[in-house]
Amino acid sequence: MIAYTMLGTNDLSRAGAFYDALFDPLGYKRLFEDGDKIGWGAEYPLFFATKPFDGNRATVGNGTMIALLMKNPAEIDVTHLQALKLGGSDEGAAGPRGSSFYCAYFRDLDGNKINLCCLI
Repeated sequence: MIAYTMLGTNDLSRAGAFYDALFDPLGYKRLFEDGDKIGWGAEYPLFFATKPFDGNRATVGNGTMIALLMKNPAEIDVTHLQALKLGGSDEGAAGPRGSSFYCAYFRDLDGNKINLCCLI
């Protein structure tokens, strides 16, 4: 159902470097790039960082979050730590949530909330 997700940024080159470093170990590469946006993935769905179309500053949505499906808890642990090393902020340590869900939360350099998750 989902073709792509898109998060706003006020500094596309900084966001590009952050997500390049975050996604590379997961096997996701830049598949799309123009002057206003960059898209990563292996195929659909894609993940985009973009300058807002209306020219205003990018802001985070209250209650908005993108969840990225990971292969296993170990991949979540490593990716969450990588996000923090790249300057992201911790929004919830990696660990089980209930009996069948494992996840971690962080905010990227623009304050967008990301969930790394898998079923266990």
